[in-house]
Amino acid sequence: MADRLVQYSADRGIARIALDSPRNRNALSAELVGQLTAALADATADDGVRAVELTHTGSTFCAGADLTEAKSGGMQAGTVRLIGLLRDIVTLGKPVVGRIDGHVRAGGLGLVGACDIVLAGPASTFAFTEVRLGLAAAVISLTTLPRLDPRAASRYFLTGETFGPGTAERIGLITEAVEDIDEGMAAVLGALRAASPQGLRETKKLLAAAVLDGFEARADALAEQSALLFSSAEAAEGMAAFLEKRPPAWMVR
Repeated sequence: MADRLVQYSADRGIARIALDSPRNRNALSAELVGQLTAALADATADDGVRAVELTHTGSTFCAGADLTEAKSGGMQAGTVRLIGLLRDIVTLGKPVVGRIDGHVRAGGLGLVGACDIVLAGPASTFAFTEVRLGLAAAVISLTTLPRLDPRAASRYFLTGETFGPGTAERIGLITEAVEDIDEGMAAVLGALRAASPQGLRETKKLLAAAVLDGFEARADALAEQSALLFSSAEAAEGMAAFLEKRPPAWMVR
C-alpha cells in the first residue's frame, strides 16, 4: 500500500486537503500528484463541501518537481500530470483557498496560481527557481502569469530570487499576506460558508474563463517545452548541482 502523502478531511462545509510529504518538502512526485488529484475528486463529489482549503504539513508548502524522479525517468509524464492537476484546481466547481505558511518553490507556485484565494503567513517564502536549474517556468506559467504584474513576472521568472509574502501580495501571486494565518483563514472560510453553492460555482466559472483559455491555447506546447528542457544536458547539470548542494558549472563567480 502506498504511503499516505495527502491528508483529507471535511467539516462544516470545508474540505481540508494537506500536502503531507515533509521528508521531500512536499515535492510533486507521481504519487503525491495522484493522491492530490483523488482528494480534489472527493471534494467535488461531496455535496456537503462548499469550498476546499489547500494547505501543507511541515515548513514547506511545495518544493516543486520531484527532482529524483526527473533525473531517473524524464519528465514527459510528469508535465502532463501537473497540467492535469492544475486544470483540476482551476475547473473545480468549488472555490479552492490556499493556506500557506512555509516555503514555495517552482512547481509549487503553479498550485498557488491555480487557487482562487491564497493567504500566506509570515513564514512563507516564494521563488521561481527553474531558471537556476537550466529550466523555465513553462507549465506553471499557465496559472501564474494571469495573476502577476508583468514587470514583476519578468524579474522573478528571470532571476529566481526569493521573496516574501508582502511582495507576493503586491505582485498579485497571493491574495493577502497575514500575520495570523488562522484568523485570516477563519474570515475567508466563514464568508464562503455564507455563499450559495450555485453562486460560488457559477462565479468561479467567470473568474476561471481566461485562465482556461490559456490552457487550451498553450498547454500542449508548454508541456513539450518543459519535457525537452528537463531532458537537456544543462538541466541535468542544474539538477545534479542542486541535489549535491554545489554551484552549477555555468555559474559566473
